Amino acid sequence: MSHPRPAAPAPTDAFDTLMAEVMAHEHRFRHRQHIHLTWLAVRGYGTGAAIALISDGIRRTARYAGAPQKYHATVSRAWVELVGHHVAGSDDDTFDAFADRHPALFDKRLLARHYRSSTLATAEARSGWVEPDLAPFP
Repeated sequence: MSHPRPAAPAPTDAFDTLMAEVMAHEHRFRHRQHIHLTWLAVRGYGTGAAIALISDGIRRTARYAGAPQKYHATVSRAWVELVGHHVAGSDDDTFDAFADRHPALFDKRLLARHYRSSTLATAEARSGWVEPDLAPFP
């Protein structure tokens, strides 16, 4: 007798589960926790699915917090793309090992190597994907 495969978690459930894992021993959600959340999403779902999962989760969280203007589509996707690139070339089993191997990801100014600030300030970049205009992602 075969058993049906469990359904994949809905994106909201997946985001909430990953967020709970990241925040289990944390008090604040800062850049390191964002990278940790993204690392978990990329490892669990792949970069493409992680883009949607993280973007939708952050958008929903910002809206729930009464600050929908804080969501930035290009910035959210760019970080997933960068983390995804490093995950693809890594066999780190723990987030701490990954973090030690890729310290550049913990510099919040990393996107300035790829984007002009004026580009990220546009309504287009805030609401949708804009390709890097200074240097392509690796």
